[in-house]
Amino acid sequence: MIGWSAAAGVVVIALGMVLTPGPNMVYLASRSISQGRRAGLVSLAGVALGFGAYLLAAAVGLGQLFSAVPITYDIVRFAGAIYLGYLAWQMLRPGGRSPFEVRELAPHSSARLFTMGAVTNLLNPKIALMYGALLPQFVRPRAGAPWLQFLQLGGLQIVVAVTVNGLIVLAAARVAGYLRRHPRVLKVQRIAAGATLGGFAVKIATSARTA
Repeated sequence: MIGWSAAAGVVVIALGMVLTPGPNMVYLASRSISQGRRAGLVSLAGVALGFGAYLLAAAVGLGQLFSAVPITYDIVRFAGAIYLGYLAWQMLRPGGRSPFEVRELAPHSSARLFTMGAVTNLLNPKIALMYGALLPQFVRPRAGAPWLQFLQLGGLQIVVAVTVNGLIVLAAARVAGYLRRHPRVLKVQRIAAGATLGGFAVKIATSARTA
């Protein structure tokens, strides 16, 4: 069983990561506003699947895979950077829109919502590095089977991330309503969000491998 100190450390780290603007937040807010809370929650289920996939991969040796075959890390990193760049361009291009801006979009099926939620998370290399390099630091050999500890720690992170993202889904409509009544704030928010995602894309593409 994991100790209280390890559990607390993972919870703090998970909160810090999920509260940092990123592709999950942008996608969930956008979909919740354009298609409703149910669509946002279905997308969130896909995001949760992405977390679970990384957790299971890390439990069987994601960190070792990155070390043994460094190109796999680069593939994840560059794919994530390209995807973030695409999201940024959608907001910053002429006629671009904020993810919180109310607009009519063709509704997606539940299957597509779920799939896009999973893809958005799977293309986030920050999550891969967290499971591959960060969580293992909280595993203590004397506390029991390492793989079981890893699953427990990862489970805590998923609970925190899904809870916070769920609140984002539920609050997205209210945020959108406020921004609709304040168009200047909406424009600033759109530019800031696009620039943030663009910054993430550049940072990910140019960052050196640390683990």
